Amino acid sequence: MTRVTADKALVLFSGGQDSATCLAWALARFAEVETIGFDYGQRHRVELDVRPVFLDAVRHAFPDWALRLGEDRVVDAGIIGTLSETALTRETEIAMQANGLPNTFVPGRNILFLTLAAAVAYRRGIKHIVTGVCETDYSGYPDCRDDTIKALQAALNLGMDSRFVLHTPLMWIDKAATWELAEELGGARLVTLINRETHSCYRGERDGLHDWGYGCGDCPACDLRADGWSRYVASHP
Repeated sequence: MTRVTADKALVLFSGGQDSATCLAWALARFAEVETIGFDYGQRHRVELDVRPVFLDAVRHAFPDWALRLGEDRVVDAGIIGTLSETALTRETEIAMQANGLPNTFVPGRNILFLTLAAAVAYRRGIKHIVTGVCETDYSGYPDCRDDTIKALQAALNLGMDSRFVLHTPLMWIDKAATWELAEELGGARLVTLINRETHSCYRGERDGLHDWGYGCGDCPACDLRADGWSRYVASHP
């Protein structure tokens, strides 16, 4: 059983599967957990709409966690949308680019998000910052890599004269293992909540319900989520 520490944590909660699992991971470990999201003009803005729904559902389904779940805030990071020409900030077809990265990569996004989160954590007296980045089962984004997070942690601590710890619970696991982690943390209730109440589709479509949740069913985010779900279900007959 996970030991709950007296520390506080700030979780980067987008409204998607990965960050929802990270939120549960933090709630199982820290005495107080706050959440932060970012509005950057994303095409799939529906993820911001599901955030409060999921947070309320967690409070009702897990009374112990409800006692630890603190303030939520959404930060205006619209500058990213004005600077980037990507498939996540423009109505353009999702495709691979000449540099080998998908055009869903938003340059500087995670670096800016973690910097803004650290600024909030500094003001709130929070040491632990939790993010759902991963380089095991992902779209190849360089700002999701472990080296990037380690370098950023060092820069933030130097620049703010602090001792932040950037936690990446999903860094070395794939999507199937992410579903398994959710089950370990909160059982079938949490798996069902993440399946039904989070959003990961890059196109922002929430009309079609699949066995793995809502989404268009053919964007890279849906493909990863669906594949992980099928492998998770296959190992839990």
